Amino acid sequence: MKTNLVLFLAAGILSLSACDSSQTASTTSDSTSTDSISNMIPSKANYQDTIDGKQTDLFILKNSNNMQVAITNYGGRVVSIIVPDKDGKMTDVALGYEKVSNYQNEEGVYFGALIGRYGNRIGDAKFKIDGAEYKLAANNGPAALHGGPTGFHTRVWDAKMLNDYTLELTYVSKDGEEGYPGNLTTTVVYSLTDDNGLKIDYTATTDKATVVNLTNHTYFNLNGEGNGDINNHILKINAAKYTPVDAALIPTGELKDVAGTPFDFTKATVVGERVEAKDEQLKLGKGYDHNFVLTNADTAMKQAAVISSPVTGISMEVLTTEPGIQFYGGNFMEGVDKFGKGGKAYPFRTGFCLETQHFPDSPNKPAFPTTTLKPGETYKTTTIYKFAIQQ
Repeated sequence: MKTNLVLFLAAGILSLSACDSSQTASTTSDSTSTDSISNMIPSKANYQDTIDGKQTDLFILKNSNNMQVAITNYGGRVVSIIVPDKDGKMTDVALGYEKVSNYQNEEGVYFGALIGRYGNRIGDAKFKIDGAEYKLAANNGPAALHGGPTGFHTRVWDAKMLNDYTLELTYVSKDGEEGYPGNLTTTVVYSLTDDNGLKIDYTATTDKATVVNLTNHTYFNLNGEGNGDINNHILKINAAKYTPVDAALIPTGELKDVAGTPFDFTKATVVGERVEAKDEQLKLGKGYDHNFVLTNADTAMKQAAVISSPVTGISMEVLTTEPGIQFYGGNFMEGVDKFGKGGKAYPFRTGFCLETQHFPDSPNKPAFPTTTLKPGETYKTTTIYKFAIQQ
């Protein structure tokens, strides 16, 4: 009986020891995972500065799946998006810089930025509202691009963390800023969902009729940022038509069928399969840099695109209330300087953008969905970038 009691106590001690060891291993594993992610995100100190008299910082959103997104209030820019790959390895799929000063010094790249007042191009850098003509800065040939040289991507937004997974950014654009009429108050809310979606809610109001077309200019690489070009990605866009452009990359006004062209992504297709095809539109854009007319172009939330990497198995679904989406394949990337995260360079076609939007040059194209916002109206739009593992 005494022997049995000793054996029983010994077994219990071994069991408790094993349980404690298991808990310790689990805790260590979770800690290691968290530490690994922390090492992938640039230091907050690199983003804490004073620009135009306002404080900049880096804000980290987290969800219950250990997904994390880093955003700076300088330009409302997405700096990092960290998600698991098919093997559970945490992977940063957004291109970005190590320091806020790198964003200040970039020229025409717009990494991760909130774009406004008007995303994409306005032809001849001018438009009319109610007979009054407004002239803008021509910062892309003869066109105004992405709100001008000092658009929303260069502004320090007022930031407020609402909880661990939600960041609210606000900016008031003064009447006449970059040539646009009206005092425009814009609020953008970034929120991280528990199904690994980065949700972006945009709202804006004005005290004078103006034009508004807000979007986000994150460059993605689902192979992992800095890990080769994006031509191996597999893309589907729910669009039967696109808007062809002229030599200045301004839409001609035509809505052209994608069928029988290199722009047909109605079925999942490898991005690089046709990018070098002999096609006038590809020649003009040096590859893909075009607006696609979504099949369901009303204001309902719908799937606009799905893209995935065969290397990591990571997929990204784009859902939006917008009527169009710009697919840009990184054709103007140069990546000479190694200012990317971890000292990386981002050369030709190592990132892509899927920018949800109203159509380029809509203020000068009456047949396109209107981008005019009037006093008493509220501009509202939502886009979700949702990450998963390709099945």
